[in-house]
Amino acid sequence: MTDHTATNLNEDQITTLGRFTTGQTAMRLFLTTWIIFTLHFTTNIVREIYPALALGDHLSFRVDEYANMHPDLFEKEGYGWHIGNNPGASMLAAIPYALARPVIDPLVQHVLDTRAKSGQTEPPAYDSPWPMAQYFYAESWRRGFDVKFALAAFVMQAFCMAPSSALAVVVMFFLLRHVFRSDRTAFWFAMLYAVGTPVLFRTAFLNHNLMLGHIVFMGFAAMWNPTGSDRWSSHTRHLLGGLAGGTAILFDYSGVILLLGLFIYGLAKRLQVATPADAFRHGCWYVLGTLAPVGLLMWYQWRAFGHPVYPGQHWMPPVQWSERGYQGYGPPQLELLWMLAFDHRFGLFVSCPLMLLALAAPFTNRSAPHRMPTIELLFTLLLLLALWVFFSGSNYTRLQFNTGIRYMAPIFPFLFLPAAIVLKRLPKGVICLIAVLAVTQSWALAMHRNVEHPLGMLNPILHVLWGGFELPILTRLSRMGMFEQFFPYGPSPLPLFVLTAVLVGVIWLPPRSQRPSNSIDT
Repeated sequence: MTDHTATNLNEDQITTLGRFTTGQTAMRLFLTTWIIFTLHFTTNIVREIYPALALGDHLSFRVDEYANMHPDLFEKEGYGWHIGNNPGASMLAAIPYALARPVIDPLVQHVLDTRAKSGQTEPPAYDSPWPMAQYFYAESWRRGFDVKFALAAFVMQAFCMAPSSALAVVVMFFLLRHVFRSDRTAFWFAMLYAVGTPVLFRTAFLNHNLMLGHIVFMGFAAMWNPTGSDRWSSHTRHLLGGLAGGTAILFDYSGVILLLGLFIYGLAKRLQVATPADAFRHGCWYVLGTLAPVGLLMWYQWRAFGHPVYPGQHWMPPVQWSERGYQGYGPPQLELLWMLAFDHRFGLFVSCPLMLLALAAPFTNRSAPHRMPTIELLFTLLLLLALWVFFSGSNYTRLQFNTGIRYMAPIFPFLFLPAAIVLKRLPKGVICLIAVLAVTQSWALAMHRNVEHPLGMLNPILHVLWGGFELPILTRLSRMGMFEQFFPYGPSPLPLFVLTAVLVGVIWLPPRSQRPSNSIDT
């Protein structure tokens, strides 16, 4: 059986998940993971939040009112204050924030009015172990932004970041079901991707690195078309792939690696079944898809900095590591290659040892059943290599010690596919053990996010095992003294866990027509 026909099987050959159709399973999977991602929300005010606020408030990218609130905000004379990064994530996050303003604005104004009446002029204590966090909270409070930041960050996470990751989990489900020929197997592996990898950790706040990876992953799924569906033409699928690749650059310039990788994959895939001329035409459709998001990026750079080509980082004042190479980027470095893979605080294979299984895929993917076509497998592994080498030239990689894994986040969905195939070939007992260990590590990291510790990734695990469950939002509120009167030892997250379990249980209730009758047959 060739690669071209290995996955082109009839839908009735795929085992469904119990009482649910594939569509019902996908919808329930989306809602389940959306709720779980939202539950682990954290109030990290990242740089992308500021342009989203400016867009939602007054349709502008200028963030003058937030000057000096973040080290990546800077002023260019005559153009005002902006962030140094690309605006894609901010553009998306501005949509739910703008829709939520009728609720957020009155709440913020009520809090500010109450403070004014009370005569309080100094911020309350914020019991954080990090001095920079204490300073940021105090400055936000003095400027009247603390409540606005918190509410806006939640809206952007709950209605932009969380659903985007949940949608990627559903795409993972659809790809895996055509590899494993089973909705049940694909469902459990898709859930493992959601809660057994750093996806849970990075989805807790607006994060452009993971979001751009998921967008390109969706473009990859469209171009792969494992079902052989003719709903969209091959030209349309390449157009969508180009749109996804171009959008990756709109989110971050590292997206150029994914854009080029997807372009080369599309050409190679067409050359398997068509002439070079046909592959060239499909490549043109791909390039056409990139024009809108790349054009939008150039327009933004022209409006924000006065030049359509130079990136925002070109205008940034010197910061740590920016003196090396061009604004911190230079040739690959062996030290950074090692750190990206195995640093105890943020290395890819330390943050998620499960991904190591992907490296064995070329040796286990040689025969049916449960295999990826060779070209798709090679694409995922070569994309890993390309991103790994690319980021080994970025000296900002060294700053991940206080944020956890970040730069390699775009590779998560691509690397999980071959890792899942290798995992499926192991004995069931081993699969369960690996899954339990992966979820334990991922959940501990999402609950206790501190890897800036001599123990690195081991610190969250030991902290949760020793100190018990927690949730980032409850931890933040506790540090502000909000629960001191009622919970001297801090609030327990267990009620929220129970509520989440109930909601998920309701989501997975069988359809009414399939529920057992209360009547007794006579």
